[in-house]
Amino acid sequence: MNTPMRDQLKAALKAAIKLQDKRRMSTLRLINAAIQDRDIAARSSDKKCVSDSEVLEILAKMVRQRHESIKAYEEGGRPELAQQEHEEIDIIAKFLPKQLSEEETRAAVLALMDEIGCAGLKDMGKTMGALKERYTGRMDFGKASQIVKAQIQERCV
Repeated sequence: MNTPMRDQLKAALKAAIKLQDKRRMSTLRLINAAIQDRDIAARSSDKKCVSDSEVLEILAKMVRQRHESIKAYEEGGRPELAQQEHEEIDIIAKFLPKQLSEEETRAAVLALMDEIGCAGLKDMGKTMGALKERYTGRMDFGKASQIVKAQIQERCV
């Protein structure tokens, strides 16, 4: 069973193959391999394949990994490898929804914390879970986590 995200990815791969765009082909193949790996893991839990939201999680994780690689390559004096990672991020990002800005992320976090009544560190997991459910693929959860921690500290003072 194909989901709309899978169909988009397959169509993009076919187009890249026709154009012989090697960087795009290899990146899209990496994405498909990551999705297949998750499909295989999901079979043990009686699911046939991963959902579009899980595909978005995979893509967001791939972008995070590439940002980490860019930092390492730049620190190691390998700008050509950092450039390659930037190109892959550009390809992957085309399949992700528009990312929330830092201000939008802060507003979403504060609104959610008020909505669920986040009062302390014990509510951190519940807050992050709700954010991931609502903003998968659209929010940097590392930054969101920092905002939640800062707000908890501010509210508990």
